[in-house]
Amino acid sequence: MQEIMQFVGRHTILSLVWVGLLLAVLVTIFKGAFSKVKEINRTETTLMINKDSATIVDTRSREDFRKGHIINSINLTPSELKEGSFGELSKNKEHALIVACANGTTARASAEALLAAGFVHVYVLKEGIAGWQGENLPLVKGK
Repeated sequence: MQEIMQFVGRHTILSLVWVGLLLAVLVTIFKGAFSKVKEINRTETTLMINKDSATIVDTRSREDFRKGHIINSINLTPSELKEGSFGELSKNKEHALIVACANGTTARASAEALLAAGFVHVYVLKEGIAGWQGENLPLVKGK
């Protein structure tokens, strides 16, 4: 214990950075664990699309969406979702929605915006479109 205190005394800034990073990791873990938005993998996503007619909400830019997206997905940017511009999603708020971003890091905020707007079944695609492509799952171009 004395060695730790000596280290902290000699390296105050480094110790504060370490504590800050630890807190950030803990907040992220707890936020994910207690969030109403569940992260699902590609197998679960495929099953939900085929079995439950789930809709994919692709939050990437229009250009990235045109380069390749999951079939029948809807492209809505995070700013559109925050503004409440849900387009054709507004028809059925009980319908299962799977939010996908480029690599799975920004989709949770968009999914939480959908939950706040009254959508009931909202999920996030783990690792996003990059993970989907990594498993050689199909993407369509255009639109």
